[in-house]
Amino acid sequence: MSEKTQTGPEKGKIIQINEAEVEDLLGRKVRESVEGTLNGLLDAEADELCGAGSYERTDGRKDTRAGHYERKLHTKAVEVNLQVPKLRTLPFETQIIQRYRRKESSVEEALMEMYLAGVSVRRVEDITEALWRTRVSPSTVSDLNKKVYKRIEDWRNAPIEGEHPYVYLDRIVLKRTWAGSVKNVSVLVAVGVNAEGYREVLGVMEGPKEDKSGWEYFLRHLKKRGLKGVRLVISDKCIGLVSSVEELFPDAEW
Repeated sequence: MSEKTQTGPEKGKIIQINEAEVEDLLGRKVRESVEGTLNGLLDAEADELCGAGSYERTDGRKDTRAGHYERKLHTKAVEVNLQVPKLRTLPFETQIIQRYRRKESSVEEALMEMYLAGVSVRRVEDITEALWRTRVSPSTVSDLNKKVYKRIEDWRNAPIEGEHPYVYLDRIVLKRTWAGSVKNVSVLVAVGVNAEGYREVLGVMEGPKEDKSGWEYFLRHLKKRGLKGVRLVISDKCIGLVSSVEELFPDAEW
């Protein structure tokens, strides 16, 4: 705060408060308090693992300290610097970091869910700022999107294990947000029943339309991934679907 003596009509305004300075001071105090508490908990965990405090000589000691490393932690209020202890022989797996990883994972999953639901990048930024006091950058959302696509592609191309005597084929129509407009998208879906009687989603593929070329490409993709043992295919009588089944799975009934 700074004091300013005035005369005239504004003589009563003796003290002028600099709000930015106060906010900065409070922010530092909050950060120092959070950092002190968390680092104190880390030291306590390290002491418990070692069986003794720092520089303490005791017959029950199991390990000794070997310095520390720094790690940033995003809390709901502020970003703090953790001084994570290192031990000479025992692994130091703090519950604080484990909880943080679970939180970090849940935040990431939430961002992915928002993206898949068609929420715009700008809206994702606003939501994250409201929920976690941290504004996620467009580049972060972009990196998460790449993770989403990689997971989907890994699953779509994973080997199909075991036999699936029964296979259901159908098309579903989903809505996609693209360049500010909503459009219908056809998705071909295969659901199999394995030898143990359990249903599995074997694959999905986006297609511009439901025709012979689309179904043939989709069925070839499933067969290449290892779909076998098909005895019965259940579907509607879509143009090209039945003939594609007869061609690629000649031993199966339709």
